[in-house]
Amino acid sequence: MPSALPLGDPAPQDGLLPAQAAVGATDRDFGVYLHVPFCRVRCGYCDFNTYTATELRGVKQTDYADQAIAEVRFAARALERSGLPARPVSTVFFGGGTPTLLPPGDLARMLAAVRDAWGLAPGAEITTEANPDSVDAAALRSLADSGFTRVSFGMQSAVPSVLATLERTHDPERVPLVVEWARDAGLDVSLDLIYGTPGETLDDWRRSLDAALACAPDHLSAYALIVEEGTKLARQIRRGEVAEPDDDLTADMYELADAVLEAAGYGWYEVSNWATGPEHRSRHNLGYWRGADWWGVGPGAHSHVGGVRWWNVKHPAAYAARMLQGESPAAGRETLDAETRRVEDILLKVRIVEGLPVAELDDAGRTEVAGLIAEGLIDGAAAIGGSIRLTLRGRLLADAVVRRLVP
Repeated sequence: MPSALPLGDPAPQDGLLPAQAAVGATDRDFGVYLHVPFCRVRCGYCDFNTYTATELRGVKQTDYADQAIAEVRFAARALERSGLPARPVSTVFFGGGTPTLLPPGDLARMLAAVRDAWGLAPGAEITTEANPDSVDAAALRSLADSGFTRVSFGMQSAVPSVLATLERTHDPERVPLVVEWARDAGLDVSLDLIYGTPGETLDDWRRSLDAALACAPDHLSAYALIVEEGTKLARQIRRGEVAEPDDDLTADMYELADAVLEAAGYGWYEVSNWATGPEHRSRHNLGYWRGADWWGVGPGAHSHVGGVRWWNVKHPAAYAARMLQGESPAAGRETLDAETRRVEDILLKVRIVEGLPVAELDDAGRTEVAGLIAEGLIDGAAAIGGSIRLTLRGRLLADAVVRRLVP
């Protein structure tokens, strides 16, 4: 089942933000995330806020685009009334779930609503996630014609047994086809991979990396499988039906990925992400890691503007009711104090290749720098130059590095 929402303060029905949210807004990029909470099947490892047809309790997928458009319009009014300066949208990301379960025309209408509400910055990055079996050549051409610039396919693995453990339903042989169709439509292509699946071997993982590289994507994401409480996979492991992921093997898989991808011309720019060049990095995700502003549309979507963070009600039925009433769909929110924002900046910026400015550390954090260099966790030359930049070993132990920098 989807994970629980965080606790927070009540969110106002009018969606208005405190005055602090507008401070410095012109110096921050603004992105929009649109959550499409529908999947054909629920994968056993997934705790995202997604729903199959039997879990929707009377909510219709065919109504969803209009509900999301209503929130976009609500958002534009709320930001304006809160004193936020008008800013064109730098990035738009359709995630899920499986956004491409909706017809291309619905996704195009949702994108048009964003364009109408705020305008798009020149060269705006417009991405949708897709499963390999949820699109065809015509759908991808339609998305490109409506303004999408990028598609991220959930490949996960090229090995049928691994896909079966993950309960992914697509045929791995379809991945090269959808990549070719996306290329023909003029879209940039990213492939998402998962490693550390129970039963997956290092040879299996190498096979998936080779298959992904054979498609020549512009961008690759590789995420270690996390066993989330409440998921089917967690229950299977607890009952002894499936082996628990091996941390040492998972680390070996990450090192293999980095070596193989680097040899193929991909550079890491965030712990789990590689691209063929800076122009193919996910600018939307970089916005998250760099502390940009974004409005999250849809059930369970999270937003952040100027140190104010909020999250929407989770179930599509509750979300639809809020939109019908013209009320904010937010279930709760929090206003971050200066120290919390500083700590979160450290946690996020240390993960990216540009690194974290040493100047953002307090005295206690700075005293750890020499030890982290000596232990091979951060780059010494970069630190002398004023940035905390993770080494390969540091990327494997990124959480431990953060704990040292924020004692």
